[in-house]
Amino acid sequence: MLSGIQLSEIAGSDLDLRATLVEAALPTDDIEDEGRTFFRASSNEGEIYGFSGIERCASDALLRSIVVLPSHRGRGIGLDIVVATLGRAGLGSDVYLATTTATAFFSRIGFVEVARDSVPSAVLATRQLSSICPSSATIMKLIKPPS
Repeated sequence: MLSGIQLSEIAGSDLDLRATLVEAALPTDDIEDEGRTFFRASSNEGEIYGFSGIERCASDALLRSIVVLPSHRGRGIGLDIVVATLGRAGLGSDVYLATTTATAFFSRIGFVEVARDSVPSAVLATRQLSSICPSSATIMKLIKPPS
């Protein structure tokens, strides 16, 4: 892990966020909707590493849009971004995510696959899970915070 990763809150309308999500084939349909908080992840010197997001779902949270810029992949930055973003989710919240490509990555850092019928209704009601992600997406829940 790198030390000194900084998260700066950004609007869902941020053009760099949108372009990076599109390039990574991640959904952008709802990033400007209410209830979502997005972050730019950068070094202490301001070099942009990637982006992340959290969506509040009653007392739970949906981890969203974790993406590392291609030039920074393979160096543990994804883990750093997740750890920093989870710090913003607030302790006491269950954290879920949906993925079609990153199950192995999230499994290594404390998430486990869960059945759709075990997911709280507020999480299932998000646009992300109700209409944007395919029904074949893997839903995961954080059971052990990454260290």
